[in-house]
Amino acid sequence: MVNVNLDWREAVPHPDDRVEYELWTNSNDECGVKCDMLMEFVKDFRGPAQILEKGGYTQFTPHYITWYCPQAFTLSRQCKSQCINHGRYCAPDPEQDFSTGYEGLDVKKVDKCMGDPNADSENSVLKEEQDAQIGKGSRGDVTILPTLVVNNRQYRGKLEKGAVLKAICAGFEETTEPGVCLSGDVETNDCLDNNGGCWQDKTANITACKDTFRGRVCECPLVDGVQFKGDGYSHCEVEVMSKRNCELSTILIDIILSLLIDHADIDECKEKKACQCPECSCKNTWGSYDCTCSGDLLYMRDHDTCISKRGTEVRSAWAAFWVILIGLGMAAGGGYLVYKYRLRSYMDSEIRAIMAQYMPLDSRAEVPSHVNDTRA
Repeated sequence: MVNVNLDWREAVPHPDDRVEYELWTNSNDECGVKCDMLMEFVKDFRGPAQILEKGGYTQFTPHYITWYCPQAFTLSRQCKSQCINHGRYCAPDPEQDFSTGYEGLDVKKVDKCMGDPNADSENSVLKEEQDAQIGKGSRGDVTILPTLVVNNRQYRGKLEKGAVLKAICAGFEETTEPGVCLSGDVETNDCLDNNGGCWQDKTANITACKDTFRGRVCECPLVDGVQFKGDGYSHCEVEVMSKRNCELSTILIDIILSLLIDHADIDECKEKKACQCPECSCKNTWGSYDCTCSGDLLYMRDHDTCISKRGTEVRSAWAAFWVILIGLGMAAGGGYLVYKYRLRSYMDSEIRAIMAQYMPLDSRAEVPSHVNDTRA
């Protein structure tokens, strides 16, 4: 015994997240076993069809097949009872009885959308339907009824709910299938068996396995806005760019830009544009420079100075402090001398003024005597 199963998972094109499918049939519902099978399928598939259509996952287009009557037989009873527009568009008689009940022409005789069925001219709507029956590309002509077409490929399998649903689900791009395609009666969840052979973090309950209709896919997940990177099979990890990597990236960008604009490097150390503090040591780099301090001092680039690792001690600042302190001392001493000089001059002038009242000074004339003369 050999069992053969039709697997549509790779046979049906699956370019996007929507499937277009068509069902070609006819207006006759009393044609025997085929019509009974079709009516049973339409009833069973109504639920999944509504779920797919209302969710926007599919676009369903029903078609009724038509044919034309050869010109030599347009006046025959069969053509007159089944065709409109002078034999251009024909449909089967529902009861297969040309003398009673509805006839094929009654199926097409809808004045509002079909116009005059007796006109000797083409009908644009029916002409388009007949053109669609002709196969284009890999689809082939619609010659067998009923015919199911999924993503422009004819379905050649049992017209049964489960089989047709599998064919339609095969038309979705991986990881875009609706939930109805991932139910247990349609496909097997490959992620349940050893996590599908994909990477997983059991502690955080994170896995790279994604179940699809066609099988599992190992892709590093997106968790809370954080994208994991890796092959999905042996490892997945969060990409973290360290500060060192950022610095290297910046250096590389500077080098590339310098090469693109053909710019020569400037030696900031020789140009005396950097590292001017006494404790500084300058080393030129491409497009920049590195400045370090002697001993256990740290370099502050913004202030071009060295500071102690203990915090606030700055040698150059201490030197400036002592210079300022000595300057203030000298200024104070000079001011004190000036003050002493001026005070002494003032005291000398006061003493001279007092002494001048009692005795003549060398630099002044004798003071006239105020004794009254006694004259005879």
